[in-house]
Amino acid sequence: MHAAPLLLVIITVVIALGFDFLNGVHDAANSIATIVTTRVLTPPQAVLWAAIFNFVAAFVFGTGVAHTISSNMIDPKVMNLYIVLAGLIGAIAWNLLTWYLALPTSSSHAIISALAGAAIAKAGFSAIVAAGWIPVLEFLLLSPLIGMVLGYVFMHIAAWTAHKAPRESAARWFRRLQLVSAGAYSLGHGTNDAQKTMGIIVALLVSTGYGQYATGNAVLFGRHHEISIWIILSCHAAIAFGTMIGGWKIVKTMGSRITPHLRPMGGFSAEMAAAVTIALATFAKVPISTTHAIGGAISGVGATRGVHAVRWIWAKRIVYGWILTFPGAGIVGAVTYYVLHLTLEAWVGGAAAIH
Repeated sequence: MHAAPLLLVIITVVIALGFDFLNGVHDAANSIATIVTTRVLTPPQAVLWAAIFNFVAAFVFGTGVAHTISSNMIDPKVMNLYIVLAGLIGAIAWNLLTWYLALPTSSSHAIISALAGAAIAKAGFSAIVAAGWIPVLEFLLLSPLIGMVLGYVFMHIAAWTAHKAPRESAARWFRRLQLVSAGAYSLGHGTNDAQKTMGIIVALLVSTGYGQYATGNAVLFGRHHEISIWIILSCHAAIAFGTMIGGWKIVKTMGSRITPHLRPMGGFSAEMAAAVTIALATFAKVPISTTHAIGGAISGVGATRGVHAVRWIWAKRIVYGWILTFPGAGIVGAVTYYVLHLTLEAWVGGAAAIH
C-alpha cells in the first residue's frame, strides 16, 4: 500500500472533525428541544448542558459503533482517501441544505449514504457490505417506533407515579428530573454520533497507509480503547463544540411543532425514551439516527393525550426528510467523488508519476 500525501490526509481529518462539529450544530436541536420547550433551561443553558454530556460520553462508552462504520459497511479494500473526502463533503452539503430548510434529518444517515454513494461511484455496488447495512436499515424503521412506544409508556408511568402529588410539587420534581433525562439523552447522542466520525477517521488512516496513528491500546478512565485516544477526544470535543453553537430553527420544529404545550413531565419521558433507544443501538454497535429516536419519543408522549395532540403534518415532514436523505446524500456523495476523481485524484496521481 502506497501512503497518500500526508498533507491531504491531514486536511481530510480536519474536514471530518468539521463534519462532526456541524453534526453537533445540526443535532443540537434534538439534544435541547424538549428542555427548552418546557422552559426548564434557557437556550444558552441547555446547549451548555448538552455539550458537557456530549464530551463526557468519551469516558463512558466503548467504540463499537466506530468499528461498524470503519469496516462493516463499505469494503475496506475499496475504501480510499477520495471516497472518504467525497463522503464528508457530500454529507456536509446535505446537512447544510437540510439545516437551511429547518428539516431535522439524520446526520448519521447523511454520512453513511454519502460514503456509500462515493464507494458505488468508484467500484459499483460490490463495494457495499450488505450484512453490515441490515442492522442499520432495521433501526431506521425500529428506532422511531421504539422511541414512540417508550415515550408513550414512560409518560403513563410518570403520570401514574405523580397522580397523587400536588401539581406544583410534581412539576417541580419533574423539572429537576428533566436535567437528568436531558443529560442522559446528550450522553447517548454524544457517544453514538461521535463514534461515526471516529470510524471515518480510522478508515481514512488505515486505507491511506497511516494506520499506525489510528489504533492504540490506551486506558481512559479505566476503559481500554483500541482506537487512538487523540481520535476519541477530538471527535467528542468537536461535536460538543458544535452543540454549543446550536441549531435554533430545528429546535422549533422538534420541540413545539410536533406536539405543542410540552411540559416537564412530558419532556422527561421523551428524553428518557430517546436515551434508552440510543443506548440499545449503541450497545448493539449500530449507528442510529438520534433524530429518529427523539422525534419518535416526542410523538409518543404527545399521543398520550390522544392522536390529535400530535401535529402529524410535522411528523410527516420529518419522515420525508429521512426518506430523502439516503438517495439525496448518496447522489451528492457520488457526484462529489466523480469530481474529485477527475480533478484532485488525477492531479495527485500525475504528480506522483512525475516524481
